[in-house]
Parts: sequence; structure tokens; C-alpha cells
Amino acid sequence: MESEGRILKVLHKVSGKELSPGVDDSLFVSGLLDSFALTDFVTGLEEEFGVTIPDSDLSARKFDTISKVDAYLAAKK
Repeated sequence: MESEGRILKVLHKVSGKELSPGVDDSLFVSGLLDSFALTDFVTGLEEEFGVTIPDSDLSARKFDTISKVDAYLAAKK
């Protein structure tokens, strides 16, 4: 998963924490993201991956794990 490193880079920038969760670990349960940081995370993903993520997709379920984020971004390409 080449994009995993890029997702982690955005996650670290937004959270200010250098934790590296497993691909299926919850980013919210781990404390890396909360509902306020989600919008910053999505904005960072848009910039890093050159995609547009509509407000209607801003859901913790869609961005809860690195594997879910990766699958979502793959579907946007």
C-alpha cells in the first residue's frame, strides 16, 4: 500500500502525534483524530492526493482506519 505512507504523513501533520497505527486500527479510538480534526485531515488528504472530497462524505466511518481511507482514495481516482 504505497499510499499508506502519504496518508500517515497527513495524519501526523494534522494530529501533531507521531503514532503509527496499524492499517485497521481506529484513528478515532487511538486519539489521533476527533470530530474537529477530521475536517483538517480531509483537507490534507485533498491536497496530498489531488482529490476533492465532498462535505457529504465527511463521516468518521469512512475515515476511521488507514485501510478505509486508502480504499476511499482509490475509488476517487
